[in-house]
Amino acid sequence: MKLFFQTISYIFHPIFVPIAGTVAYFLTTPKYSPLELQSGNILPIFILTVIIPIIAFLILKNLGVANSIFLNSVSERKYPLLIHIILLGLILIKVIPNNYVAELYFYFVGLIGAAFSCLFLLFFNFKTSLHAVGISGILMYLINLSIHFEINIIIAIGLMTLFTGIVVSARLYLKAHSKLEIFVGLLIGLLSQLLTVKFWL
Repeated sequence: MKLFFQTISYIFHPIFVPIAGTVAYFLTTPKYSPLELQSGNILPIFILTVIIPIIAFLILKNLGVANSIFLNSVSERKYPLLIHIILLGLILIKVIPNNYVAELYFYFVGLIGAAFSCLFLLFFNFKTSLHAVGISGILMYLINLSIHFEINIIIAIGLMTLFTGIVVSARLYLKAHSKLEIFVGLLIGLLSQLLTVKFWL
């Protein structure tokens, strides 16, 4: 069981949240989106939110600032979160404006808001569950897309709800977070996408 939950923690690692939401948008949208538009968003977002953070983590690990990819302590999380916010900002400023998609733009605004919230709580020595933030953010984004485009993606929403429960259970089982840290993470993830939806719904 421990191996299963560890695998789940890797598969649904928060590092994949930006690219997962981007791919979810292009799979969901009924709008015509040419290959140039898709690749113009997906490729740079993948590089900025997956490849560069992995390189940054390896550098931080060599410097002794971070020990685990799960950033188990409060002190380990500050620099990775700050780097994450900067990279998300670059996406908003440089990537999305070149291939503008409002739904994606405000998805990333929500992600930045969630990251800032988690970083702010670190100064109060509170370690929010980034897994919970990420998975619940994608869940709310799918619900928003379903309402916005008036399409039935109940299977995707149902699966994401199931995955949210599994991820939360995994983090609790592995004793990575307390119930409060999980709850706050879920709240931040849901609210970050719910509060930005009014700008594009």
